[in-house]
Amino acid sequence: MTIKWVKSDPLVMNGEPFVYGTRLTVRRLLELRASGYDVQQLMTEMPELRVVGIARAYEFAAANREHYSEFFDGNGQLRGPGLTPAEAALV
Repeated sequence: MTIKWVKSDPLVMNGEPFVYGTRLTVRRLLELRASGYDVQQLMTEMPELRVVGIARAYEFAAANREHYSEFFDGNGQLRGPGLTPAEAALV
């Protein structure tokens, strides 16, 4: 079975895209990242998260930049700590 890690359903979270298996929207995940949360902190506080889900949420934001423009800096990079090379290798 292939999991679609970022889902959008008008009956869930008011239609805001969210990470599969959680009640965490992509927007909230980006807010936490911009506040300085790294992947380890996110997964410690929200154990239902998976590295691949976080990575796919960041990819979704990059692909839908017009909806999340406030989370990107002038270089086009997402603000805040991203995945380390070791974490990215897990995806």
